[in-house]
Amino acid sequence: MELLFPLLILALLVPMFLGIRRQKKEMAKTAELQDSLTVGDRVLTTSGLHATVVALGDGTVDLEVAPGIITTWSRMVIRELLVEDDEEFEEDDVDEIVDEIPDIKAPVEETPEETKRRLDNE
Repeated sequence: MELLFPLLILALLVPMFLGIRRQKKEMAKTAELQDSLTVGDRVLTTSGLHATVVALGDGTVDLEVAPGIITTWSRMVIRELLVEDDEEFEEDDVDEIVDEIPDIKAPVEETPEETKRRLDNE
């Protein structure tokens, strides 16, 4: 009975200690990633935004979310660095993809009078 209380305390403290240790490792890894950012990196933010780093400040990072649209964010929102696959297609793969694309006919140009007639009939 005298050993029950110390074992209970130990059973509660060990998982808590291991959880805190794992959390510290994850935070250190994230901080290292945020410090190693360079211009041109593709990143993913904590909100799920995919963007390209265009400028770095002490505590901020400027992200280009679309061509010509740059926003300023805290460095702490960067969750991970995205690595793009640079797989090259072989000519056979490209031919297969082109064969799967349906034939799309170019739109026929109408004169304003033809358009008015067509819309009146509908």
